Amino acid sequence: MARDTIDDTPISTTQELADWMAAGCKPKEKWRIGTEHEKFVFYTGSHQPVPYEGKRSIRALLEGMAMMLGWEPIMDAGKIIGLVEPTGAGAISLEPGGQFELSGAPLETIHQTCRESNAHLAQLQEIAAPLGIGFLGIGGSPAWSLADTPKMPKSRYDIMTRYMPKVGSQGLDMMYRTCTIQVNLDFSSEADMRRKMQLGMKLQPLATALFAASPFTEGKPNGLVSWRGDIWRDTDNQRSGQLPFVYSDDFSFIDYVEWALDVPMYFVLRDGRYHEATHVTFRQFMNGALKGELDQPMPTIGDWTNHLGTLFPDARLKRFIEMRGADGGPWRRICALPAFWVGLLYDESAIGEALELVRDWSLDDVNVLRDTTPRDGLNARINGHSLRDIGRAVLGISRRGLINRACLNSEGNDESHFLAPLEETIARGTTLAEEMLALYHGRWKGDVDPVFTDYAF
Repeated sequence: MARDTIDDTPISTTQELADWMAAGCKPKEKWRIGTEHEKFVFYTGSHQPVPYEGKRSIRALLEGMAMMLGWEPIMDAGKIIGLVEPTGAGAISLEPGGQFELSGAPLETIHQTCRESNAHLAQLQEIAAPLGIGFLGIGGSPAWSLADTPKMPKSRYDIMTRYMPKVGSQGLDMMYRTCTIQVNLDFSSEADMRRKMQLGMKLQPLATALFAASPFTEGKPNGLVSWRGDIWRDTDNQRSGQLPFVYSDDFSFIDYVEWALDVPMYFVLRDGRYHEATHVTFRQFMNGALKGELDQPMPTIGDWTNHLGTLFPDARLKRFIEMRGADGGPWRRICALPAFWVGLLYDESAIGEALELVRDWSLDDVNVLRDTTPRDGLNARINGHSLRDIGRAVLGISRRGLINRACLNSEGNDESHFLAPLEETIARGTTLAEEMLALYHGRWKGDVDPVFTDYAF
């Protein structure tokens, strides 16, 4: 999320909240693709993390990008914490440990997504290279401890940092030491939302395996292929993971609203200031629980939008759906993640075929898969089948979906070639994490430091 929303429209009923979400329904010709990707920021000489302040800093990167792009700065207590394109077509933001994120514009094709991410990385390099700063494309911080990791001056992160240790053992690792690639996708109706959420929930462990790229912690192998995937198993389970009600045949917007209402809040934003609200749920907020604590104590649509952005299920519903299961990775995977999901969800025959493939997967089955995938990767199993075998079938469906979309570039190529990195992973039967581990035990000679050159953008 690039920045928190200010919308003073008052709300009073749960139906208004469901109607707000339903307003995201769009006809197919207006469906778009919004891709987000994060990367770790390091000094190219020492491979140490880059702090917020200083001549060679995160702040200097943001100020340089603001001058280059002409984007508007996002400020928090007088400090620049992000940038937004003036018409709303994209934003740059900071994760808690300085991870640099592009939240891309809503685009029509994967070709455009790839050009956008390529242009962003080139622009960033132009600013960063003279500062001796580089960017790492993997899913977990490979060398730095939490104490080593800088903290960004974002008020909402201060609130989260205090709260996370109360509700899980790995919340601070999630905030400060992980990176992801995500895609945001549209739906046409409540029924279309339902099937996309159901397929998205069931296939997130496959995405975790296909994109697994976080095998190191504090300079050593951690016994996992997706440390990031494991971290999400105990971050804040009231707001994370699988949602049982999504599996229902009549799952609706109001069901998601009713769940979200009973999740504790993080904050309320008033007049540019963040007020901690972890002691109340949104439902209690609607019932007046913050009267006496705030000058404007009743909730608005802006408060609701911000609250939805602090929920972390494997597939997240707003006025669109966010697919959240993948580790961060190199450039080709920034294009592969949206291609994977667009091929499955934006073609009618593909989504029907994919839903049939996972029809018998129960919530319990998927939870077991979600628990074992961070360790076992493509060897994790569900209903007697490995994720490698399932991945082969699902990628075939996604490829056909992309071919059916027939979105061609200037050379006449459709979008299906963007799946190549994932098809290579399936063909080899090894994840990116396992490739890194092979290098660690081979050419890297038991040292993770070369990851900063071999997997830098």
